[in-house]
Amino acid sequence: MQAIKVLTVDDHPVLREGIAAIIANHDDIELVGEAGNGREAIEQFRLHRPDVTLMDLVMPEMNGIEATNVIRREFPNARIVVLTTYKGDVQAAQAFDAGAFGYLLKSSLRKDLLDTIRSVYAGRRRIPPEIAVAMAEHRADGTLSERELKVLRQIAAGSANKIIAAHLSISEETVKGHVKAILAKLGANDRTHAVTIAIKRGIIVLED
Repeated sequence: MQAIKVLTVDDHPVLREGIAAIIANHDDIELVGEAGNGREAIEQFRLHRPDVTLMDLVMPEMNGIEATNVIRREFPNARIVVLTTYKGDVQAAQAFDAGAFGYLLKSSLRKDLLDTIRSVYAGRRRIPPEIAVAMAEHRADGTLSERELKVLRQIAAGSANKIIAAHLSISEETVKGHVKAILAKLGANDRTHAVTIAIKRGIIVLED
């Protein structure tokens, strides 16, 4: 039986080594390439044409969503599994919108990696139940506009309305209006609560 060819994409060498170690003892799966960022991922995909690609979300130069978009445009049948530490429904939705076939939390790699690779290779989509539930819960929620996202990031950085207004070249009243809209869309009680929700859901992405 021909082995499933796998490409691993992650900017942390230790994680790539861990994946290689898990795969090493299984004859039906073969690690054919590795990449440390999205640009390398595209190059390695073109070179190896893997059956399944394990794609980190947060990476330097080009992130996993962007790389997935590029690969899927060029290779519509590419099967990509997003690897992430985040349980946020927003990243998951973005990943599937970009064409990802599966979603795998790094915390469950040892337990679920092999089954996920085999399932995705066989044409079955994989997503952790808790993320599927979160996506369903927030499906009808309002989406933050680009300006609201900029305001939210400034709030997360600890900036007061006056500073945000100066930074974005808008009035303080406009900032207050954006903050009110953000709280309403996120169902937040105050600014701190809004930031907490945004980080949990993946609306604001911290470094991996």
